[in-house]
Amino acid sequence: MTFTNPVIAGMHPDPSVCRVGDDYYLACSSFEYFPGVPIFHSRDLVNWEQIGNALDRPGQLALPPGTPSSGGVYAPTLRHHDGRFWLITTNVAPGGGSMILTADDARGPWSDPIPVPGIGIDPDLAWDDDGNCWCTYAGIAQIRLDPTTGRTLDGPHRLWSGGPHAQAPEAPHLYRIGDHWYLLIAEGGTERGHAISVARATSPNGPFEPCPANPILTHRGSNRPIQNTGHADFVQGPDGSWWMVLLGVRPGGGTPGWHVLGRETYLVPVTWTDGWPVPGDLTPEMTAPWPVKPPAPPQARDDFDDPELHPRWISVRSRPAGSWSTTDRPGWLALHARGPSLDNPGVTFVGRRQQHPSCRVRVLLDPGAGRGGLAVRLDERHHYELEAGDGIVRVTARLGSVLHTVTTRPLPAGPVRLRIDVIAAPDGHWHPTQGPDELHLGIETADGTFQTLAQLDGRYLSTEVAGGFTGRVIGMFATAGTVLFDWFDYEPIR
Repeated sequence: MTFTNPVIAGMHPDPSVCRVGDDYYLACSSFEYFPGVPIFHSRDLVNWEQIGNALDRPGQLALPPGTPSSGGVYAPTLRHHDGRFWLITTNVAPGGGSMILTADDARGPWSDPIPVPGIGIDPDLAWDDDGNCWCTYAGIAQIRLDPTTGRTLDGPHRLWSGGPHAQAPEAPHLYRIGDHWYLLIAEGGTERGHAISVARATSPNGPFEPCPANPILTHRGSNRPIQNTGHADFVQGPDGSWWMVLLGVRPGGGTPGWHVLGRETYLVPVTWTDGWPVPGDLTPEMTAPWPVKPPAPPQARDDFDDPELHPRWISVRSRPAGSWSTTDRPGWLALHARGPSLDNPGVTFVGRRQQHPSCRVRVLLDPGAGRGGLAVRLDERHHYELEAGDGIVRVTARLGSVLHTVTTRPLPAGPVRLRIDVIAAPDGHWHPTQGPDELHLGIETADGTFQTLAQLDGRYLSTEVAGGFTGRVIGMFATAGTVLFDWFDYEPIR
């Protein structure tokens, strides 16, 4: 059965996976967005449904206004041990730190965090046959800890730091497979030099012997369509075969290649030779040796009829109860402004990850006496928005230190449909300065006619321009008063 990579598209990096019987669960990084750490479920390793977020209560996750973009929650590890789910991650926001959460059901509720002081990012959990819990983290170092209290019982001890002179040894995962303990890490940095390496030992705390074929997977220096490959986690498929989930990106356009969706989750097969893992080719089209269910058609429209928002919806740093409602006007999402623009770290914003190179996003909103609209956000210094209010519709572009009003148009009477079409650069046509895509922002009439107000180059909303670790999020915002949204549509174009 064939399937398409990425298996979880859009900004879903640093995947960690565990198998419980016939079910699979996966967690990803969430950075400065709330709720944090999206949790997915699958029965076939290919089709994934988001079932919740591990950090979905304000008391679990503090992301103060001083949290920089691409700060926040990094690289979780998700495991199932002794009948319980365990998740360890790090909040790099001011006052944050590493933490452990537990749950009887991956859907939640998850516990309040248990602090784990004194360790680095990308922490991992593994248990040996004697019940010892080992936490390995970026560096690569290891402690033995009590996971119920977060207290260090032994260490830290240095283990292994990957290849000679390789930068950023990180993302460790430790496994007992057969007669050996395998230590899987990422190295080379999470950009084009990203790579996966492995070592093995007869004890969970070493000494570790590096694989002679390291790095066992990297796309650096290649022309493959998937780049920045790394940060992997082992898992067995439904037929018992071995696989890895890992992150990668899809650059577009000319030089240097811009990726706009963030780092995404991919799946690649693994075989074993002389006791070492050997990943297969990572390509956009793959074959699974077990039945793969056809993917469920994505829900294009959210009508905001439910009292709670779907777990896919995320906000910048926090989502206070007083900033939104689906009951102020039943069937509408009401957003109450907290900041005057998307430059503000506390802006009222509810969005979802862009998951397709080309897509169409539409909303029906009633600005009333307020001001708000539809935006494409990478961070505070890189965003495009359509804003309705004060009798006009305005297209604004924030590009680093430059804030530019591209155009304005009188606001039609009554609720208005705002629309953004993201059009990826065509395949087969390449120019060194061609951008990855183009964004068309405008108004849609009731009969579907699109009145384009601006066409903007998408490269400025890319990681290669803005920096950081995130990807685009498209969503609704309010910058003055209260703005009401009847529905939100997200459709892939191709």
